[in-house]
Amino acid sequence: MITTLLVANRGEIARRILSTCRGLGIATVAVHSDPDAEAPHVREADTAVRLPGAAPADTYLRGDLLIEAALAAGADAVHPGYGFLSENAEFARAVQDAGLTWVGPSPEAIAAMGSKTEAKRLMAAAGVPVLTVAAEPTEKDLPLLVKAAAGGGGRGMRIVTELADLPQALASARAEAAKAFGVAEVFCEPYLPTGRHVEVQLLGDRFGTVWALGERDCSLQRRHQKVIEEAPAPGLPERVRAELHAAAITAARAIGYTGAGTAEFLLAPDGRIFFLEMNTRLQVEHPVTECVTGLDLVALQLRIAEGEPLPPEQPAVRGHAIEGRLYAEDPERDWQPQTGTLHLLRLPDVQTEFATGVRESGLRLDSGVAGPAVIGVHYDAMLAKVIAWAPTRAEAARRLADALGRARIHGLTTNRELLVAALRHPAFLDGRVHTAFLTEHAADLGPGPQKHIPQAALAAALADAAARPGAFPSGWRNLPSQPQVKRYRAADGTEYEVRYRHTRTGLHAEDHPETRLLAAAPDRVTLRTDGLARTFEIAVHGDTVHVDSPLGAVTLTALPRHPEPAVHTDPGALLAPMPGTVVRLAAAVGERVTAGQPLLWLEAMKMEHRVCAPSDGLLTGLRVTTGQQVELGTLLAVVQPDPPNGEG
Repeated sequence: MITTLLVANRGEIARRILSTCRGLGIATVAVHSDPDAEAPHVREADTAVRLPGAAPADTYLRGDLLIEAALAAGADAVHPGYGFLSENAEFARAVQDAGLTWVGPSPEAIAAMGSKTEAKRLMAAAGVPVLTVAAEPTEKDLPLLVKAAAGGGGRGMRIVTELADLPQALASARAEAAKAFGVAEVFCEPYLPTGRHVEVQLLGDRFGTVWALGERDCSLQRRHQKVIEEAPAPGLPERVRAELHAAAITAARAIGYTGAGTAEFLLAPDGRIFFLEMNTRLQVEHPVTECVTGLDLVALQLRIAEGEPLPPEQPAVRGHAIEGRLYAEDPERDWQPQTGTLHLLRLPDVQTEFATGVRESGLRLDSGVAGPAVIGVHYDAMLAKVIAWAPTRAEAARRLADALGRARIHGLTTNRELLVAALRHPAFLDGRVHTAFLTEHAADLGPGPQKHIPQAALAAALADAAARPGAFPSGWRNLPSQPQVKRYRAADGTEYEVRYRHTRTGLHAEDHPETRLLAAAPDRVTLRTDGLARTFEIAVHGDTVHVDSPLGAVTLTALPRHPEPAVHTDPGALLAPMPGTVVRLAAAVGERVTAGQPLLWLEAMKMEHRVCAPSDGLLTGLRVTTGQQVELGTLLAVVQPDPPNGEG
């Protein structure tokens, strides 16, 4: 029986495992890198062990250090979570060789599925349908998807629509795969642009029992990474569902699988299914399966590792659950990850964290942050998973969209608005989902006109005045005089000027003649416009002002009364969009470049990001070298644009 468990991971999944252990009476050990020293998972564990360093390669990917930590802390078992070393057969074997219990499938099963190419060979031999492409692709094989043979999460993936682009795609995918997983092997398979990504949750014990706990649809993706997942898959014919479950069980039995795992399939538009891979670990999206089955998958993992059989009856699926992944990223800038301080993440309607009792509350939050947190470049940009359960899919989608819309998220740009728009999109609500959904509906999912920003700016100005009390309300005059003026800049760069007075008859705002002030405090302002009263919650962090209201969330920058001269940036100067490491250069000073041509790649948050030429022109400056660490705003390169219309 397990008495003390080391969690060989960090963030949200570490907190999730710790939560179950508390309920089972299992003592816990956390490990942490230097940036994670004050992280919630460290505070919540009974014991914590430092892994010196910051980069994953020096910390969470060091199996020897993890095993040393387990032995030093008196742990008798290791749970790998997901990512990092969770699918590393050598690590699993080393854990067992150290006399510790490995909470996961056997090293042999991990190894069998560790290479997607080998996994496909095994599955084909077992009679499971797979997607294949010739070793030397031709035009008839297009479009292609280049994939890393090890690992997942969208890393090491590239779409190829022209054969001429294949060499560059292979090189880029190999480089990213090597850094993410330590294995540079990649392969090609046919790319089905409107296929669906459907997976089956598996559980197997040591006595030959294998459960297929329903399926999940994970088709809404960006950069081949999932952002919205749900269970069960919508609109799935029972024949296809039965096929999926049977194929998944066949796959598990073919390798003697034990513990929790996932068989992933591509569902073609014509209803055919193709095995993609088996993840020999817990999935990020496991909460939706927990919500519809009422099971605690982590508890079952631990019991299976202790040698217990699965319960005699497999639970039925009830209701519908949808998960939205909240990322610190900007969808309007090619999903660029965001770094900095997250001041607040609060979902006022969420009462359940890391628990399967979501059927009572309807909402669940699994997050790796609690309170203010610094989001750096070393780890994934996911802040939290928000999960909604309801008797029907429509109700679950509405509940999740509402919860995300009401969330207070201060300090970083996130994908929250895109998630809400997707959950409310008619095509999503009709179940017409596929892997190109976000691209196909991009025009509908972008930020719409935010007509409420002027009112939010007014509320911010009045809250600012309330924070500076005097003998009379700011702007009050016995006789008409100059109004109070406050200026703000919105996220899109638009500037708003607020002009108001407090008169004997109340607030007089020049651009809001129908608005009346009902109450004002430094953190809360209530306004009535056209007979409708609304409360605006205000939070100030330096010059940044966050305004949350039923109309939506607005982030403003307070501007000085007398603007300072603007900093001049030379045309064609390319600045680092985020802190990161320069991993590759693709051009040299003196070369002619074309608009959109990649010049270099930055690595940040476990992904590679291209920095491209802004226009046709001459590369006159390249200020960085491979391996160099750069900060946000660092000058990377300079492209001298060609004169317009051939002038000069």
